[in-house]
Amino acid sequence: MDYSVPCIYGRIKNGKAQVCVPGSKSLTARALLCAALADGVSVLHGAGLSDDCKTFLDCIRGLGVAAEGSGTDITVRGCGGSLPVSGGEVYVGSAGTAARFVTALLAFTDGTFTVRASGQMTRRPVGPLLSALESAGARFEFLGERGCFPFVVHGTASPAKRIFVDVSKSSQFLSALLMAGACRGVTVFATGSHGMDYVRMTARVMRDFGAEVTEDGGFSVRGGYRAREYDVEPDVSAACYFYAMNRVLGTDVSVLGAGGASLQGDSRFIELMRAGFDGGRVDMSSFSDQALTMAAIAPYFSRPTQICGISHIRGQECDRINAIKFNLDGLGVPCRVTEDGVEITPAPPRPARIATFGDHRVAMSFAVTGLRSAGVVIEHAEVCAKTFGDYFEVLGALAEKLT
Repeated sequence: MDYSVPCIYGRIKNGKAQVCVPGSKSLTARALLCAALADGVSVLHGAGLSDDCKTFLDCIRGLGVAAEGSGTDITVRGCGGSLPVSGGEVYVGSAGTAARFVTALLAFTDGTFTVRASGQMTRRPVGPLLSALESAGARFEFLGERGCFPFVVHGTASPAKRIFVDVSKSSQFLSALLMAGACRGVTVFATGSHGMDYVRMTARVMRDFGAEVTEDGGFSVRGGYRAREYDVEPDVSAACYFYAMNRVLGTDVSVLGAGGASLQGDSRFIELMRAGFDGGRVDMSSFSDQALTMAAIAPYFSRPTQICGISHIRGQECDRINAIKFNLDGLGVPCRVTEDGVEITPAPPRPARIATFGDHRVAMSFAVTGLRSAGVVIEHAEVCAKTFGDYFEVLGALAEKLT
């Protein structure tokens, strides 16, 4: 479906409102994997039930772990560190987090498993994780291009105790090794550079579920997991769109449960918006999911914006740097691609159709642009179901309330 964004700039009569967003996809995925490996029954409260999280839940069930959802609660009967099956097939779809976490889980399990994925996922980087898992003792048979999905995993429950992984393309490679390795007792050394906020989030969730995580040059993990009840924070990544709205519309929209202290790195974006960020150079390597959001509102700043540290986002759901350039060009906003990001010169956007490239964050980010400039249409807006299925319903209801 296409969505015509309502331009409400200049029509706001009451700028104060509150909205709700789903539970954090990142925290839900991490808590779900810990609960699946724990000894006992865990309950996750306020879980995100986006398409990605549902895919991950299906993968866990497909591996013999009992998990049931009721509303935003998920009850998981953990396997005590060893999967109850020694073979099978899972489908990770386009869920990058599930794809990497499940791959590491299977690589550290005695058995043979087939992992299939969507066409989009076959183009996303996973080679560095697979190389690390191979060095730890797992073997892979590739059913397509080497280093990419789909493949067959021949796992080992006795991996090497010292593992090295290149995180230049994604910190999720390190998170996957740590979470799967806690039941085996390993030390993982990261090479390359990437924002580590998500790894700190991983370590915190692991500790919450009883794992031992220490950092001294590398990350040492051991001890396995204990079942518990766990409250999932609201998704700060989803909340960021509303704080971006505040910055360009002058509204006072708050997100229930968000905006305070958080495990999620994207909270840095909210801090920038509250501080009145108005252009300039900003290194977004540690909260790069919001690079699209920053680019989408940069036309309204008083100074040019240089977003740097985001070269790795070319390998996400789409080439996000290309998506920024393509859509800002369509909006008539000057944008120059740099070595590790983009530079955007403020200019009034003109009416345009936004190409989403199958990427949920492209759709949600450029919707904020259209709230201030008339004539912005989001093509294939349904892609937001990946993380925030009713985003445009929430946005439309909010626009009506504010005006």
